[in-house]
Amino acid sequence: MEANFEIIEKEKINTLSFPNEEVLNSSEKIKQRFLDLNRALSLGNLEHTKTKIYFEDNQSKKVVETTVWALTDHRVILKQGFTIPIHRIYKSS
Repeated sequence: MEANFEIIEKEKINTLSFPNEEVLNSSEKIKQRFLDLNRALSLGNLEHTKTKIYFEDNQSKKVVETTVWALTDHRVILKQGFTIPIHRIYKSS
């Protein structure tokens, strides 16, 4: 999956623009994303483990390796308060 994704540093996420459209096309994939993000949250808080988040802004597909600190209904919150809208995330691993 990484071949199509540009690596980005988390500090640059605040400069990105995110459309309102959902990137996933099935409810099964959306459920799996939810499970993956909750696992990343647990790993981040309990073991301080980094995870890769594959997402898309209004320009291209990107991947960031970082620690997930919190989840809201609509956003993933990363270390230092950077956020990514959940509906723009393909997966985390």
